[in-house]
Amino acid sequence: MILERAITGHLKKMLQQFPVLSLTGPRQSGKTTLLRSVFQDYKYYNLERIDHRQMISADPHGFLSNAGPHVIFDEAQRLPELFSYIQVVSDERNTNGQYILSGSQSFLLNSHISQSLAGRVHVNNLFPFDYSEIKDFSDLSDLETVIINGYYPRLIAQNIEPNDFYPSYLQTYIERDVRTLKSVENLSSFTRFLSLCAGRVGQVLNLTSLASDTGISINTAKSWLSLLESSYILYLLQPYYKNYNKRLIKSPKIYFYDTGVLSSLLRITKEQVHSHYLYGSLFENLVISEIIKKAVHSGHQPSIYYWRESNGIEIDCLIEKGNRLYVVEMKAGQTFNSDYFKNLKKFPDESNIEKILIYNGQETTNISGISIYNWLSFSEFLDRL
Repeated sequence: MILERAITGHLKKMLQQFPVLSLTGPRQSGKTTLLRSVFQDYKYYNLERIDHRQMISADPHGFLSNAGPHVIFDEAQRLPELFSYIQVVSDERNTNGQYILSGSQSFLLNSHISQSLAGRVHVNNLFPFDYSEIKDFSDLSDLETVIINGYYPRLIAQNIEPNDFYPSYLQTYIERDVRTLKSVENLSSFTRFLSLCAGRVGQVLNLTSLASDTGISINTAKSWLSLLESSYILYLLQPYYKNYNKRLIKSPKIYFYDTGVLSSLLRITKEQVHSHYLYGSLFENLVISEIIKKAVHSGHQPSIYYWRESNGIEIDCLIEKGNRLYVVEMKAGQTFNSDYFKNLKKFPDESNIEKILIYNGQETTNISGISIYNWLSFSEFLDRL
């Protein structure tokens, strides 16, 4: 069974408005499956295949002219010279919905797009399943299992054990994507760097400490963080300081796009999740990644931040949507505690601000103007975003 992806309607709409559409995202997030199942009237070419690359590169302009206006090029970054020809041919036809470009090496694909197709292409991202896509088909009540498994389609569809899936997935990512970049010469150091990032999940980034513990320069650490961001492994949550003049911490926090990847890097099992010292951060990561996926799969750039004053008062997540600001705290505990409200009450009260608590308990209610959602009712909050 192929589950309909939440981004499908948005992709169809964008194809009616742009001559070229791109779809990037982490490896194994379901890009090829989505494109081949939804856009069956498009001819499909996988540029990982040598014969497809040779056939097209022999005469790119002639190939595009003969292939017609509806073509999908998967792993398009493998043939960089194709992009300038797509620009020429799409401009000549001057119609929308001509080409779909997909690729897992998004840092290369987006680079080629910006060089040749700026203004002609609508850029989209597909992540592993989000909450809304599988809530009716998968048991999400076992939070520890959800965290360890993550949301990668193949793992869920084939019922693969996380310990069998993620080590190979990460090895493939490092060997196929990272090693192609000249900036990463020492793969063992990069692997250590990635694991050290996992150990700092939910923490404010200390670049000096991270670089020192890895044994690399600060500039190398910056470069590697940028690589991990652009390949959708980790997400840097920026601080929120607009409209407030207090002295705030200005460094981002580290989170991962998928808790299955994160758990594998931390080398923890389902039985260890609840007692792990990072359990609270794992739950935070799970919620934040779902907020990001909800926005992206709806065709929006996520406007999410964290808030932390220099005196230590902190809010896990702030979400801007229109003129509304959602102030969100996340607690992994199953028993409600009034201390969960402590920082929410210290955040300024304004008419456009709504305060939210998401926790791993049973109740969904409202107390003192603060909306409380448990993990299983979390989708009700996501539907409002």
